[in-house]
Amino acid sequence: MTRAADSSRSANENTTATVPGGGSAASRRAVLAAAASAALAATAATAVPAAAAPRTEGARPVPGGASHERRGGAVPLVDYHAWTSYNDWRGGTAEGTRAISSGRAGLTIAVPVGTTDYADPHTGTTATWEYARWTSPVHQLSVPATEAIASWNAATPAGTWLQVELRGTYGDGTATPWYVMGRWAAGDTDIKRTSVDGQSDDRSSIYTDTFAIDDPASGLRLVSYRLRLTLYRTPGSKAAPVVWRLGAMGSDIPDRFTVPASTPGLAKELVVPRFSQDVHAGQYPQYDGGGEAWCSPTSSQMIIQYWGHRPSAADLSWVDPSYADPQVCQAARYTYDYQYEGCGNWPFNAAYAATYPGLQGVVTRLGSLGDLEKLIAAGIPAITSQSFLEEELTGAGYGTSGHLMTVIGFTADGDVIANDPASPDDDAVRHVYDRREWENIWLRTKRYNAKGDVVSGTGGVCYLYFPANPSTAQKAALASVGIG
Repeated sequence: MTRAADSSRSANENTTATVPGGGSAASRRAVLAAAASAALAATAATAVPAAAAPRTEGARPVPGGASHERRGGAVPLVDYHAWTSYNDWRGGTAEGTRAISSGRAGLTIAVPVGTTDYADPHTGTTATWEYARWTSPVHQLSVPATEAIASWNAATPAGTWLQVELRGTYGDGTATPWYVMGRWAAGDTDIKRTSVDGQSDDRSSIYTDTFAIDDPASGLRLVSYRLRLTLYRTPGSKAAPVVWRLGAMGSDIPDRFTVPASTPGLAKELVVPRFSQDVHAGQYPQYDGGGEAWCSPTSSQMIIQYWGHRPSAADLSWVDPSYADPQVCQAARYTYDYQYEGCGNWPFNAAYAATYPGLQGVVTRLGSLGDLEKLIAAGIPAITSQSFLEEELTGAGYGTSGHLMTVIGFTADGDVIANDPASPDDDAVRHVYDRREWENIWLRTKRYNAKGDVVSGTGGVCYLYFPANPSTAQKAALASVGIG
């Protein structure tokens, strides 16, 4: 399963899995491989200072996470690991950074170690930035992975931004390049937040926000990784980014068209605000024009508001006052990926949620509706990614090559209660979907499109937003799905 499967909702199914920028996944892989050397060299010459010396420290696997029953017992298929504590930030390799112990633990700039020029491909301008850098210890994956997705929570005041990179080790002992997983700022005046295309070493590639092994059938897997944070600011400034959470989810989900049916275990519904993406159709073409393109930020805003947060009137002053739900426009603008040319970058959505005080956001995979039931029981809704033909999900009224919705509960019969933003107005957003149908379209990794071609499914991807100081019950629910 590749990130290529997830794009905006479409009334007409794609006939091949596509990746941002157009073209089939296979043809784009060829382009990525051909462009890799030049792209990585350009990255090193601009925003990425020289690499830190490799570290060999191990990090313990996180217990829990998605699992699948195989011969010999349950084998974990997902490993999410994060650095969040003061001791975490004191580990690894610090180059001009310092760990913050007071209040919420984090990482920031102590003394910049140099300057570098960054040529922003989306503005055509070049600027000089001071930087400091932190490289994590090696994390040994409990699940040798075919895919990995990094996510982070940070504040970037005006005049600052950050870059997240991943470098892994394959099962044969060789290493990947340093891959850029995102160049990010909470705002859009200093740089344009962006993924980076054209990254590959002919064995793995980056698809917007996802590291993927090019040929999983070969048996090649990612067995460990390090993450590298580079924090940037205007030379001479006292402002600095602060990072509270940095992590990645590695997974090896088997090819599957169907998944075993689960047994209902919870009847509960959370009261979550309802927002329609369709009421925004045609708005702000510079942020991909609303409607079907805004499923991700619309879903994000529902959960952000569930936790009691929304933009201020000053934040929303740029939005046309005639538009309904201006906070959805705000979410679209500040999750927009200028390379992907859309609002569906998974980590950018989680990072946006975490810009609100007291919220955290991660991207992971879950293994069953039982996992979702544990979260709902603790008061934590989830944003899920799925793709399906119209006839595969009764009552949806559309088919999609990739769509986000929020799961807010379960009926007494175990059916899924979802706030589906693909609705004509806010009042129509709440849906009840058949448990068996919904479970299968969310967890499968292979499916047939409208032309009968085999394309990818999303394999249980979800965003989880939750308090920075979760309750005891919430901590237990999160730990049960591998989030610490």
